[in-house]
Amino acid sequence: MQPLKIGFVMDPLETINPEKDTTLALMLEAQSRGWKLFYFTLNTIEIKNDSAYGLFKSIEVNTDSTDWYNVKQEHYDALHNLDIILMRKDPPFNTEYIISTYILEKAEKEGVLVLNKPSALRNANEKIYASNFTECSPPTIITRSKASILTFLKKHGKIILKPVDKMGGKSVFVVNQNDPNTFVIIEEITKNETEFVVAQVYISEIESSGDKRILLINGEPIKFGISRFPQGHDHRGNMAVGGKVKGFKLTERDLWICSQIKDELISQGLFFVGLDVIGDYMTEINVTSPTGVNEISQSCGENVARLTIDALQKLYNVHLTTRASNLNEDK
Repeated sequence: MQPLKIGFVMDPLETINPEKDTTLALMLEAQSRGWKLFYFTLNTIEIKNDSAYGLFKSIEVNTDSTDWYNVKQEHYDALHNLDIILMRKDPPFNTEYIISTYILEKAEKEGVLVLNKPSALRNANEKIYASNFTECSPPTIITRSKASILTFLKKHGKIILKPVDKMGGKSVFVVNQNDPNTFVIIEEITKNETEFVVAQVYISEIESSGDKRILLINGEPIKFGISRFPQGHDHRGNMAVGGKVKGFKLTERDLWICSQIKDELISQGLFFVGLDVIGDYMTEINVTSPTGVNEISQSCGENVARLTIDALQKLYNVHLTTRASNLNEDK
């Protein structure tokens, strides 16, 4: 069997942190199996004559934190010449991101296994998607109304406000009922009631048990995760803003939450997903470029990149069988 050709759509490789980056970990594991790696950014993919094309950058990767990749050669070609594409572009989830999913959907229709599925990336907003599972989520409203936010705040006393399109703890506010900055915060985060935001009840367990990251691969949870703890006077536990990390084994409640969303993730084609869980509640379902592979592997001894690529190989085999069956039916 020929080595699989896998493309990674992501932010520029030179901008990542090689010691923490999940995409690089997946690249290293795929490369160790003899797979051929190709790298794309959004400005190197396009639609031409109703097909998806891109500038293929053939790369080799390594664990040298000062020089972790090498572009061997480049050529322009149709994306359907790949076997698999992993969409790993970080938010913001904006118009450019949405357009990129349309390009990747063209490649998908031409036979490439694209994960996470482009249509699911458009449908499953990371800050909003969790609201589909109310039994797993804290009290939440999605609004741009100042009056609605103030009513929600009065009812619950302390809340979190966050934008719907950012990551890494950017523009996330904790608001108390008597905070003199409340009106200013609401005006700023909603852009004077012109942009939707998420308001959630503040979950105090973040202070004792952290903001947990749980990874699911094709609906199955890794049995270990990481808890991210706020530091100093910062209320955010995100690693991107300096949150400290500690490994943990998933609780019964964590596993129950995963069981509630498993079938939906599989049916939507959400292969690699990161849940954010605080206390008993799932606060976000991260689908664009979930992180935590290296931290979980280091903290708990699980080689998560290997588990992910194992599952990807199995899913690709199913994809090939299904595709061959569909071709036979069309004859």
